[in-house]
Amino acid sequence: MKHMSSNMIALKTIWIKECTRFLRIWIQTLVPPAITMTLYFIIFGSIVGERIGTMSGVGYMEFIVPGLIMMSVITNSYSNVASSFFSAKFQRNIEEMLVSPVPTGAIILGYVGGGVARAMIVAVIVTLVSFLFVDIQIAHFGYVVLTVILTSTLFALGGLLNGVFGKTFDDISIVPTFVLTPLTYLGGVFYSVSLLPDIWQKVSLVNPILYMVNGFRYGFLGQSDVGIATAMAVLIGFNVIFFAGAYYLLEKGIGIRS
Repeated sequence: MKHMSSNMIALKTIWIKECTRFLRIWIQTLVPPAITMTLYFIIFGSIVGERIGTMSGVGYMEFIVPGLIMMSVITNSYSNVASSFFSAKFQRNIEEMLVSPVPTGAIILGYVGGGVARAMIVAVIVTLVSFLFVDIQIAHFGYVVLTVILTSTLFALGGLLNGVFGKTFDDISIVPTFVLTPLTYLGGVFYSVSLLPDIWQKVSLVNPILYMVNGFRYGFLGQSDVGIATAMAVLIGFNVIFFAGAYYLLEKGIGIRS
């Protein structure tokens, strides 16, 4: 019991440190997503949406809201952990944690918890902003919460992996720029994949972000381009793989002690 208690204290300490880190500079971490999403709603929702009309039987603005919230969740959970973990590695702080009695799992969960906390706060802020533009009724609240937790956890783990492999601060921006951004825009945020030719619909199914966006959209609108069970399975599967990968790398000290 004493050993478990000390592990929980370690986990709580890392998590509080991570949360304090982004809350201290809230103007840089929490305000920009609200401004960015407001611009998306004005440009894509109001201006473009009026010309498109409906998408999959619902108003275009209503259709893109879940995708825009998910974009914010992905970006913030990833960037929070990637920058924080790399900074700890760069300053040699992470080495002190790894040689201490703190279990590897607690270190991972502490950093990931910080990324998830930031993503959840941003998700609430962006959702409140969306209410200024469209009246949305949440069809399945449980799926909304489950999807946002699994997605933020997944990309927080991805940010940690990026921090492990990153050699310089510039490496932290490579994955978001060349991988996350294209996959997000091609993940059905602004359109239904059912509108694509058959060949591109099949190609889109390889994009994991498609399942996250549609899982979230199902929670809001009660409709999805992919099966909700499949979406949940993909999210859980990737979380397990990413956690196992992060655990293995930290246990072996790969990318840190070398």
